[in-house]
Amino acid sequence: MGPTRKRDLTAAVAGVAVLAYLLVHLLYRYFPPITVWTGLSLLAVAAIEAAWGVSVRAKIREGEIGVGGGRLHPLAVARSVVVAKASAWVGALMLGWWIGVLVYLLPRRVELRVAGADTPGAAVAAISALALVAAALWLQHCCKSPGESTDNGEAAPE
Repeated sequence: MGPTRKRDLTAAVAGVAVLAYLLVHLLYRYFPPITVWTGLSLLAVAAIEAAWGVSVRAKIREGEIGVGGGRLHPLAVARSVVVAKASAWVGALMLGWWIGVLVYLLPRRVELRVAGADTPGAAVAAISALALVAAALWLQHCCKSPGESTDNGEAAPE
């Protein structure tokens, strides 16, 4: 299992943004109000994953990987990578959705009062989704062992 490629995430964001724009263009009148609270759950998950990454990185740097009391088990690191990869993809898909919504809302803020009211909530949700992608990539990066190669094939500095 290799690292999540940023170009794949970018392609997913772009594709979902186009689809989201088309869907919102057709169905916006049926949407419930988009509040500032709408995307904050993504921000909460991003904060948890960022803290998780700091914890994993500290334990790996201290050489505490192994079986035993208070140490980080290698399977815990592998599970952390799986969670990071899944979160990166969920964050990318949600970022694409909210970008598509924003692209629809921004030019219509003046003519549609509802679009003006929904824009701040969509912006917060997009920022929260971007934070989730960043935190997930950070967690994935923190799970590398000190001697493991980086994304470009070079050995990581020890």
